[in-house]
Amino acid sequence: MSDTSQKLPVTVVVPVLNEEKNLAGCLERLGRFARIVVADSGSKDRTGEIAASFGAEVVQFRWNGEFPKKRNWVLRNHRFDTPWVLFLDADEYIDDAFCDELARTLPTTPHVGFWITYWNWFLGKRLEHGEMNRKLALFKVGAGEYERIEEEHWSGLDMEIHEHPVLNGSTGEIAARLDHRDYRGYDHWLRKHNSYSTWEAHRILKLAEQGKLDSAELTPRQRRKYSSIGRFWLPTAYFLATYIGKRGILDGYPGLVYAISKSIYFWEIGVKLHEARAARK
Repeated sequence: MSDTSQKLPVTVVVPVLNEEKNLAGCLERLGRFARIVVADSGSKDRTGEIAASFGAEVVQFRWNGEFPKKRNWVLRNHRFDTPWVLFLDADEYIDDAFCDELARTLPTTPHVGFWITYWNWFLGKRLEHGEMNRKLALFKVGAGEYERIEEEHWSGLDMEIHEHPVLNGSTGEIAARLDHRDYRGYDHWLRKHNSYSTWEAHRILKLAEQGKLDSAELTPRQRRKYSSIGRFWLPTAYFLATYIGKRGILDGYPGLVYAISKSIYFWEIGVKLHEARAARK
């Protein structure tokens, strides 16, 4: 066992599936963390080999279509020997500024979790403006887990994507940003978001049928989003808010393509929601 006394008291969990293009760049930046766990869904490429070459512990996950998905499965089945866990995707990259802030913050914080903001890279360019991605990805082991959503085989997504951690305690925010860079191209982005939009349409339909679109169990952002999906004006409103209001226009062509693509994404959710409602009738 390696000496972890000078390491950040954090286990970084990297969920993967065929991530040979992104994984090495992610893992090579994690030398300051006490433990690295790669949770693999049966990759067919060099993902496992790359993970092993960096000394990461590799665990295999097979989803049976029911609860839990990958992140909750790790929380329930992995024996952590650090007080904190950070869930990091293979296309997310950490720098020293982020690690330095963790070293200053974690020893004395009263919080049980932290929100993290990401620089989004798109078409090879870092987007300085427009929508900023933010998620609750760092929290204390045992403070909670990702929300439980009873799916009905809505998609093949075996990992929590839109589910949020539900924690027992207060949360803070890490100021230093991470880089979100996916080297698999625009085609992969489109295919990934096609799966996301299918999942979200079924999620909204189920919440509506249960009368829970305004439920306190949802975050304020979820309530605003779910109540607006399907409205004809949402894609246009999103485009204007991010491309003009948040100055995505200053990011040039990549900023324009990103704003249009995300607007179409919200349109697709609405169409699939309409289709699912019609099928129920």
